[in-house]
Amino acid sequence: MSHHREPVTAIGAPAALGPYSHAVKAGGLLFCSGQTPLDPATGELVGGTIGDRTARCLENLAAVCAAAGAQLSDAVRCSIYVTDLATFAEVNAAYAAFFPADPPARTTIGVAALPVGADVEIDAIVALSD
Repeated sequence: MSHHREPVTAIGAPAALGPYSHAVKAGGLLFCSGQTPLDPATGELVGGTIGDRTARCLENLAAVCAAAGAQLSDAVRCSIYVTDLATFAEVNAAYAAFFPADPPARTTIGVAALPVGADVEIDAIVALSD
């Protein structure tokens, strides 16, 4: 392992579904892999609304941030991937609840499909404290 990068594994987040780390610390930033709305306890997709699933993605990201000694509120950039852009308003409302002030930069991207049949996935780049 290079001293310039440090992989992070979060016990409170769903297990990685492939050969990737939950996140990697490098250059004062935390690069978080995308989180789908999997329940960390069961590994199953959560039900409910797209807003509920968006919240689960962000809760999973928060667990990854905590494992690295950061907070989701330290995010500087997020990307949201959705399989139906018609859900944008509901996704946006759920996302806004996690960033009530000074939200990070963000983009939302419509995609044809996501892993495990998810309809939303979110990744983040987070600033680490000095």
